[in-house]
Amino acid sequence: MEFHPPLRSATLIRRYKRFLADVITPEGETLTIHCANTGAMTGCATPGDTVWYSTSDNPKRKYPNSWEFTETQNGHWICVNTLRANDLVAEAIKQNAISEFSEYKKISREVKYGEERSRIDLLLQAEQQVNCYIEVKSVTLLQENCGYFPDAVTTRGQKHLRELQHIAEQGQRAVLFFAVLHSGIKQVAAAAHIDHNYSSLLEQAQNSGVEVICYQANMTEKGMVLGDKLSFILND
Repeated sequence: MEFHPPLRSATLIRRYKRFLADVITPEGETLTIHCANTGAMTGCATPGDTVWYSTSDNPKRKYPNSWEFTETQNGHWICVNTLRANDLVAEAIKQNAISEFSEYKKISREVKYGEERSRIDLLLQAEQQVNCYIEVKSVTLLQENCGYFPDAVTTRGQKHLRELQHIAEQGQRAVLFFAVLHSGIKQVAAAAHIDHNYSSLLEQAQNSGVEVICYQANMTEKGMVLGDKLSFILND
């Protein structure tokens, strides 16, 4: 995933109203930019951090600049625009960069499925292969070199686990894909201390055949690409 033109930097003043942030550019101009991340963003929005932002040419946008990455004061890079995760994973699959999905040739997005009227992020299909349903989740919460998901209680995430479990029990392939969007994370764990129900459902889903796959993104102001595979720990 490349940014054209490359992202521009500014210093974070504050994030507020969930969708907005004030930053100051190297030239001293104060900008209000859009934040696509509706989550807690714990550790991702500390005043003084470097914000890397893109600019839209859509004249109808009230806030044309979008917060893409945070570069923390200790040097970590974090993709805070969670809308990028699905694009990143889909691009990697098309480029045959994820070995677990190398046999699939057709990829569809936002396909309706499940008993709870959901949409799967990615549906992979190939001749002589069962369908592969992939739910993509962004991991940005870092605590003691470990990445945790979720970073807040998520009833939506719990629903997705139930749907994946049902798919696996039907004999299809079901995958929970953690896109690790924080350069400081070395492994991923279920955040039982934040959402115990999610952690329990994830354990049930794994026991039913749902696969958990974690890959870390490499980030610069020019672009982002999936890199190393990380290990997953159900209970840390």
